[in-house]
Amino acid sequence: MTHAKEILLVTGLSGAGKSTVLKTLEDLGWETVDNLPLRLLDRLLSTPLSESTESDSPLAVGIGARTRDFDPDSIVKRIKKLRAEHGYDIGTLYLDCSGAELERRYAETRRRHPLALDRPASDGIARERELLAPLRRWANRLIDTTDLSSNELAQQVRATFGGDGLGEPTLSVMSFGFARGVPRNADLVFDMRFLRNPHWVEKLRPGTGLDKDVADYVAGDPTYDAAMKQIEDLLLLLLPRYRAEGKAYVTIAFGCTGGRHRSVHVAERVAKRLRDAGFSPTVTHRDLGAAPQDSLEGAPRTGLG
Repeated sequence: MTHAKEILLVTGLSGAGKSTVLKTLEDLGWETVDNLPLRLLDRLLSTPLSESTESDSPLAVGIGARTRDFDPDSIVKRIKKLRAEHGYDIGTLYLDCSGAELERRYAETRRRHPLALDRPASDGIARERELLAPLRRWANRLIDTTDLSSNELAQQVRATFGGDGLGEPTLSVMSFGFARGVPRNADLVFDMRFLRNPHWVEKLRPGTGLDKDVADYVAGDPTYDAAMKQIEDLLLLLLPRYRAEGKAYVTIAFGCTGGRHRSVHVAERVAKRLRDAGFSPTVTHRDLGAAPQDSLEGAPRTGLG
């Protein structure tokens, strides 16, 4: 028997957003299956989870008019049976949408309605709405997508099913050297070259931003405290917004000239601040192993060391 803590049947009108819902649930950590022949549903639910699968991962199964053996009345009976015999926590999400909006979507994508391949889309929509009526009555969750964009629908799904910490973006904090190029995958880039450079202090040059004496030197810059507070406050403001928008990956990059001193220290400090705030960033120092080179660092500015 499956150990899924929740099983969700995702159904509704073709073009109402089933693919968007399943993709969003998958991003939230759900197992998802689409258009599974109904005769295989019992077999799926009775198949033991593999060792590589989280034992409490919820399961979402997409069903619709294109599903083989599709029979709404039979589906309702099967749900009742599974609940009674196996105690499954099975919910049904029905996606509804106005006929006019569905016609617009089909016209925009130039796709044919699956129930009206040789007739106007309106005929297929009407036929499907009647066919799905038993599932609409049975569903314990309903989302009307008439006025929702794909992004707005995904946000609503995340708000409804994204509890227990699921759906957090994969957060990365990295340091790099501008002399060796800006990371292509960075979402936010902070230039830390305004801080004084340990490279031009002979005893600090061989070290890195991971060393206390180097970190203390960087933190002693007159602008350090104010700048770091504003950067950290900005990140704590933005990261929840990225989550709400469904961004799967967020990479925050801190750069200095060589990527060994200032950016390394700042990346470590910011990662700690984010952990303290409840985030789980990974930290990468791209150029930490690069040898210090005066030609890359450039000449020091007077008075900054």
